[in-house]
Amino acid sequence: MRICRFLIIVAILVLACPGTRAQFKRDAFTQNYSDLKDTTARKDSIDKMFSFKEFFRGVSHKQELLPGTLFAGSMLFIGSQQIYHKDYWKLPIIYGGLGATVGLGIHYRRNFNETGNEHARNLSTAMFIGAGAIYWATLMDGVIRYPSGGRHPHPGKATLYSLLLPGLGQAYNGEYWKIPIYWGGLVASFHYYNLNNTNYLRYKRIYNEATDPESTTKPPISADAALYYRDVFRRWRDYSIVAILGVYLLQIIDANVFAYMQDFDVSDDLSMHIAPAVITPETTYAMRHTPFAPTGYGLSVGFRF
Repeated sequence: MRICRFLIIVAILVLACPGTRAQFKRDAFTQNYSDLKDTTARKDSIDKMFSFKEFFRGVSHKQELLPGTLFAGSMLFIGSQQIYHKDYWKLPIIYGGLGATVGLGIHYRRNFNETGNEHARNLSTAMFIGAGAIYWATLMDGVIRYPSGGRHPHPGKATLYSLLLPGLGQAYNGEYWKIPIYWGGLVASFHYYNLNNTNYLRYKRIYNEATDPESTTKPPISADAALYYRDVFRRWRDYSIVAILGVYLLQIIDANVFAYMQDFDVSDDLSMHIAPAVITPETTYAMRHTPFAPTGYGLSVGFRF
């Protein structure tokens, strides 16, 4: 009964304050918690994610770039991070390495197609892997060189570290205990993907042999059973792919969120304070809606956490 009486009193106080609603509604949509004139402040997530104009202005050293904008542009325009950081001496190494590995990869692949030489195919694969490693190292170098602006860990760098190498963002944040968890999830997901894919290919082959009228091989099970197991393992293989992507994305989000939360003030003082309050609406606004601009009476509720 005491709770019901308390709720009724609160409802009466709120309904008896016609100016209170106007004041709260006005403040809710006009309050600004950021200094719009501060160009160095971190942008909110509602800002546009990428702008070619902003990217090229940054690479030409006309403005500062966020690490995400610089990284996204550098994925297409290779070496842009090094230009932004004025590491011009690295450009010949990057372009020379990429040109040599890609060129040799194409050469050996063409040789394999013409002669069927397995050695040429292996060399071609190695060259393309080398080109990918140089591309990855170029992006990683740009992230490492990005200035943190006195903040550690920097959320943008933590996110990009995890994007380039799973678990590296957690190491950057100092949360090393999370690395075995994410790597364990990735290894388990890859294991089950390989297992399910192997069984899928096996039963697919059995089903094709069982339904091929010209096949002389006697399948160990019927075509219907092979079809059933083929579809089951294909489904579980797809689930394994989803698990791989899920763990990978989760560790990126984890690195970003906990880098932001590093300077979050966590206190053991958890309390709530309730007190009577007199609310006077803003005069100009209230006079347009209530002729007498009445004073509102209510409760002030404050939380500390």
